[in-house]
Amino acid sequence: MSARHPIIAVTGSSGAGTTTVKETFEQIFWREYVTAAFVEGDSFHRYTRAEIAERIVAAEREGRPAPSHFGPEGNDFAALEGLYREYADTGRGTFRRYIHDEVEAARWGGEVGGFTQPEEIPEDTDLLFYEGLHGAVKTDSVDVSTYPDLLIGVVPTINLEWIQKLLRDTRLRGYSREAVTNTILRRMPDYVHYMTPQFSRTHINFQRVPVVDTSNPFIARDVPSQDESFVVIRFANPRGIDFPYLLSMIDGAFMSRANTLVTPGGKMPLAMQLILTPLIWKLVEQGRKIRNGTRG
Repeated sequence: MSARHPIIAVTGSSGAGTTTVKETFEQIFWREYVTAAFVEGDSFHRYTRAEIAERIVAAEREGRPAPSHFGPEGNDFAALEGLYREYADTGRGTFRRYIHDEVEAARWGGEVGGFTQPEEIPEDTDLLFYEGLHGAVKTDSVDVSTYPDLLIGVVPTINLEWIQKLLRDTRLRGYSREAVTNTILRRMPDYVHYMTPQFSRTHINFQRVPVVDTSNPFIARDVPSQDESFVVIRFANPRGIDFPYLLSMIDGAFMSRANTLVTPGGKMPLAMQLILTPLIWKLVEQGRKIRNGTRG
């Protein structure tokens, strides 16, 4: 953690809603005049899209575990930890971008499924904002989770996550259900060992729970809507959280435990605005005061 150069990390698997959370943070940053350096987790993939596909085929042919985007073989965790450390110390750092589609290729240059050239984080940012798979990952040699000043977990129930992946990959990417199911199974060890433990290290978790039947995600025809869901918001340390205020501001919210607020699914953006704005402002104000004091 660094009071001088704070780091905020949003961690969650693909389809969990991290992009929606990123948009909420962008709104807060814009409204509160916060200058943030944005870094995406996909930029720390170890291989291009074509390279990891080749390695998966080779691993399956040789009968050994295949790499995945959830685990250490498919990602450079040390590089992420290094960026966190450098930013916390200096407010600077080098990063690259992963190119997801043609729109990003036209904007940033490079090929789809590849990476841009490294670039420097601009001077005088208020904080570093990470959004991706591994904002709180920990291995025997790397502990990314020790650096962020605010760690947010965004995760749906596992069946909902599978439904979202199945429908996205079959409808938008042209994969068969069998192929997507095989991918889910192949990635499961990495998911268990590197993804789920992160949500015990976060400061706040937002978990979407559907209230419709998702007992067999492999035959689902649609993704439950926000209005067909609740959001379970768990605070690792509830001290200082004004729960009576939140309950009065969020229609339909209730407490399920002393550290857990439950809201209707459609109220998640409002809940995030109310909960996160004062936490972000505290980090930014503290950092500005320290940096201005240092500059004399």
